Formats: sequence, structure tokens, C-alpha cells
Amino acid sequence: MTENITPDKTLDCSGLSCPMPLLKTKKYIGGMKSGQVLEVISTDPGTKNDLPAFARKGGHEFLGVKDEDGRSKLYLKVK
Repeated sequence: MTENITPDKTLDCSGLSCPMPLLKTKKYIGGMKSGQVLEVISTDPGTKNDLPAFARKGGHEFLGVKDEDGRSKLYLKVK
């Protein structure tokens, strides 16, 4: 599912713990255009729950998550 996603922007939140990845994502997408895809890289396991919930509440589309090398890459399409 996430293999063919090409992000428009990447936000690296590695090493940050909850709630910082979510707060940084909220702020970051404010500068993005509708339809763009954001890749969020996180080492905090809670981000895998927080980001999909944030996307649903904000009307964004959560595209999926890919785990590699102890990091999660989460993808969302900005509304």
C-alpha cells in the first residue's frame, strides 16, 4: 500500500516523543497545499495511533504506515 507513495514533503520527528510528532505535523501541514502528501518519520510508537486519528478529525486522508529500521514512516494527504 505504501510502496508506491511519493511524498511531496518529509517531516523527520525521529527522537521526539509524544506529543511532539503530532504537534509538529499539525504546524507543518499548515504550509502545505491541498492534495499534497506528507511523510512523517517517527521513532515514537504512539505516533502510529495519534496520526491516523488526527487525520480523521482534520479531514485529511491517512494513506498508511511503513516500518523500517526502528522508525515508522506515516503518510497523509492534506485536505
